[in-house]
Amino acid sequence: MARALIIGCGCRGRLLGESLLAAGWAVRGTSRTEAGLAAIDAAGIEPAPADPDRVGTVLELVGDVAVVFHLLGSAAGEPGALAEVHGPRLERLLEKLVDTPVRGVVYEAVGSVDAGVLEAGAELVRSAGATWRIPYEIAAPDSEDFDAWASQMRDLALRVLAPRTGA
Repeated sequence: MARALIIGCGCRGRLLGESLLAAGWAVRGTSRTEAGLAAIDAAGIEPAPADPDRVGTVLELVGDVAVVFHLLGSAAGEPGALAEVHGPRLERLLEKLVDTPVRGVVYEAVGSVDAGVLEAGAELVRSAGATWRIPYEIAAPDSEDFDAWASQMRDLALRVLAPRTGA
C-alpha cells in the first residue's frame, strides 16, 4: 500500500485524501492549526501537525511516504512568507527528500498565490528532478470541478510512481 503526504491538506487536499483512501492508499495530511487537524481527522485522513515554513516539521513525516503532494498554490499568508514557502523552504525540502523513501513529488503550480512565485516553485521542482532524479509532476489542473481535480491529482501520483524508462 502506498502512502501519500499532503502538505496543505485544506478542503481540496481532504478531497484528494479521500480519493486516495478509496483507491487503497494510506494518507497523511498536514495543517498548522488544530481546526485544520480536526477536519483532516474527520475526513478519515491521518492528521499531522506541520508548518511548511519549518521544513523539519514536514521531514519528520516522510519516513514511510511514497508521494508528497505540495498543495500550497492557494495558501493564505503574506506574499513574502508565501514566496519563502515556494522558494527557499521548498528547495530545502526537495534537497532533503532525496535521502528519504519518498519516490515522487506532485507540486501544485496554480492557485491564488502569485503566478510568478508558483512558477519559481515549479522550476525548483524541475531542477530537483533533474539533479537528484526525483520523479515529479507539476500540477496545473484547470478544472473547477473538485472531483475531477482530485482524480487528476491521483493520476499524477500514479504517474510519479510508475517505472521510468531511459537514462
